[in-house]
Amino acid sequence: MKCSVFIALSVDGFIARKDGNVDWLQSSGKQDADLGDDADMGFNAFIDTVDCLIMGRNTMQMISDMNLTDEQWPYGDIPLFVLSKSLKQLPSNMQTKAKLVSTDIPSLIQECESRGLKHAYVDGGKTIQSFLDLKLITQMTLTRVPIILGQGIPLFAGANQDISLTKFRVKAFANDYVQEVYDIQ
Repeated sequence: MKCSVFIALSVDGFIARKDGNVDWLQSSGKQDADLGDDADMGFNAFIDTVDCLIMGRNTMQMISDMNLTDEQWPYGDIPLFVLSKSLKQLPSNMQTKAKLVSTDIPSLIQECESRGLKHAYVDGGKTIQSFLDLKLITQMTLTRVPIILGQGIPLFAGANQDISLTKFRVKAFANDYVQEVYDIQ
């Protein structure tokens, strides 16, 4: 199964402030820049290639707290699996949108493959790191937001091994965000 990452991070590699807040995503860069056809910075084209989403509990909670309407829901009908060994039940606004999974990652991948799923979008810092440790991530799209936070939740802290990347595309946007797309060897 192909497993891909699509995530924003500060220039210094943080995906959130220490308290999990991502308010800086809405206030960084040139907010009034005309992005034209790049308004979503490639997210919709990416989401069209995946057939399931796997995220951790913290990322799911952040999305749940947004109280998105059905019209605002960015994932369409894509099956969403939430990894958690401690959570017993999903928040009420996520119960029809996601499935809570407490198995290990290899078992979840096996379940996805048995359902005919071929491409997973992996989201959430700890979840991404776990997938990287298991050598399951095949592609990463990292969108660098023009801000230095100095501290926060790092995306790559604690990697258990070197991870060789092959850069095959870099794109700068009018809002000063820079997107890097890598294959993982």
